[in-house]
Order: sequence, then structure tokens, then C-alpha cells
Amino acid sequence: MELKRVLLVEDDPRDIELTLEALAGHNLANEVVVVRDGAEALDYLYRRGAYALREEGNPAVVLLDLKMPRVSWIQVLKELKANENLKTTPVVVLTSSREGKDLEECYQLGVNAYVVKPVQFHEFVESVKSVGVFWVLTNEPPSQSRRKI
Repeated sequence: MELKRVLLVEDDPRDIELTLEALAGHNLANEVVVVRDGAEALDYLYRRGAYALREEGNPAVVLLDLKMPRVSWIQVLKELKANENLKTTPVVVLTSSREGKDLEECYQLGVNAYVVKPVQFHEFVESVKSVGVFWVLTNEPPSQSRRKI
């Protein structure tokens, strides 16, 4: 089984730690790249700035928080879905927001799943594990997702 790269876009250190622990504890990715804001996410995806020399290829999935500094999640999502090489990359929103308008807007902009972060540690770990199992191990992306940028 080939393990894949996950891009985690999250600014909360506690949520980063919990997500990394959940993914590592279940061997769901051979690499989890953590970026802490929307600008850094776009730099990673477009292989520019600090990520200009990163390995080619798209992540198996982008785990995207909604509330981020610098560049908003909306802009990240719009740019990702508008780019021919990135638009089929799965995006899973991991958020604490239960607001209907956030949910609607996410799906209208092309997210693949919307997961509300549970408050309890065990529930959080199980949620991330479920997301990882499906998007990293089970889902088969179209060949376009495998294209190099």
C-alpha cells in the first residue's frame, strides 16, 4: 500500500497536534505537511516561496480549517478549484463551525466533505482517522490529480 501526502491547513497548535497524532497513530500518511495560514497553503500548492523546491505532485487530500489568518479559506478554495492541475484535489474542511452559511458556502465552492471538529479528544481522533482512511487509503483520485505542477 502506497502512503500519500496530506496537506493540513490549520493555525491552532492544539488542533495541529491532535490531527498529526491521529494520522500518525493510524499510519495514514507518509508525510503530513502543516501550513498555518492560507498564504502558506497557496505557496505550497503552487510550489513557490519556501516550497519552490518541494517534491512535485499534489497532496492526496487537503485538510482545510475555515478560520485562518492572512489569506481566507474562501480564497484558498477558489484558487485551488480554479486551477486545472489542482481542481480535482480533494478538500476536506475540518472546522468547529456549525453555521449553516459556512456549510453551504463550502459545498458551493467545491469542498468534498465538511467535518465539524468534536470537542472530545477521542472523538476528534476518530473523526480524523475516518477522514484519513477514506481520502488517503480508500479514495482513488482521477489521473489529473496525479499531474505534477
